[in-house]
Amino acid sequence: MSGFATLPDSSTPVRVIQVGAGGMGKVWLELLVAAADVDLVGLVDLDVDLARRALTELGIDGVIVGTSVTDVAAQVDAQAVVNVTVPVAHHPVTTEALFLGLPVLSEKPIAPTVAQALSLAAAAETTGRLLMTSQSRRYYRSLQEFRQQVRSIGQVGILTTEFFVAPRFGGFRDEMPYPLLVDMAIHPFDVARYLLGANPVSVYCESFSPPWSWYAGDAATTAIFEFADGTRYTFTGSWCSGGLETSWNGSWRASGSDGTATWNGEDSPLAAGFAENATTPAIVGTDAAGPEVIAGALAEFVAALRTGESPSGEVHSNVFSLAMVEAAVRSAETGARVAIAEVLESALVSAIVHERRADVRSCLESWGSAAGHLGT
Repeated sequence: MSGFATLPDSSTPVRVIQVGAGGMGKVWLELLVAAADVDLVGLVDLDVDLARRALTELGIDGVIVGTSVTDVAAQVDAQAVVNVTVPVAHHPVTTEALFLGLPVLSEKPIAPTVAQALSLAAAAETTGRLLMTSQSRRYYRSLQEFRQQVRSIGQVGILTTEFFVAPRFGGFRDEMPYPLLVDMAIHPFDVARYLLGANPVSVYCESFSPPWSWYAGDAATTAIFEFADGTRYTFTGSWCSGGLETSWNGSWRASGSDGTATWNGEDSPLAAGFAENATTPAIVGTDAAGPEVIAGALAEFVAALRTGESPSGEVHSNVFSLAMVEAAVRSAETGARVAIAEVLESALVSAIVHERRADVRSCLESWGSAAGHLGT
């Protein structure tokens, strides 16, 4: 995105409306109330009683409650929206906010499909407002350390993630056709992009379930992504592997021309050079005092609104993480290698066909190529 509107006054907290008062909504409410650089002024939920209970339980008062962003925005002088609704509501809620002139920080995924994500990217362009997703795992300090280690071992040839846990969620995840790929894998896929500073060009994926799985769909998968320079990223994981479980961030290994770096998903990473030059590359440029997880996402969002510097989760970039998921699912369904560009171009066609706003549709049509416009 070439640019977005910044806030004229950087000396006062950003006035925020939150949308969504459910389980994750309460987590965000606690963060917004505690954060010194934001001021919660409105809360939106279709269930206003739920919203009021959430505020009462957290001891929050002075917040306007309503059933739509438009209604609440008419009563408060808001400057931004935090979208913590269920994924299916991300597109309509975010679009509504953007066209009210309000930048948006959205929970992941930015939208349920790549086509809807492209629609949101075009809406952000049309309105000139920032749209960012909270890929919260990018903000672990130990991951930031690992990123520096990965960048210190020369040309990376192989990056791998092992992810083995055994949660029993119940509910919608148990019935999804690809629960691990669709609901979870976007986190490590996005982290791989963050670590390598690049986007993949293709993927081959096999998805399946062990006989003991309690999921209706495929709870295990192996996906091999190829990047333009030949680097391979491999994700192997299962949501029904009990015993000796990995971190929820996975277990990582990067093999480069000058050495190897590893991260167990929680602690500080390890790195070493080849035997003839076995030194541990230094960690440089890490902000050890920076906020983590969703607090990190909020801090980057506020900083972007004040400086105009594009954040790492800006929608145009984040589309690629979602495209990795859709490409992996398509590969699992077809048994064939899938090009990321093919997913993006078919999504652009779908986005244009289904777009209801003429101005957003015109913007999408002007792109010509999704991959070309987003920048591969």
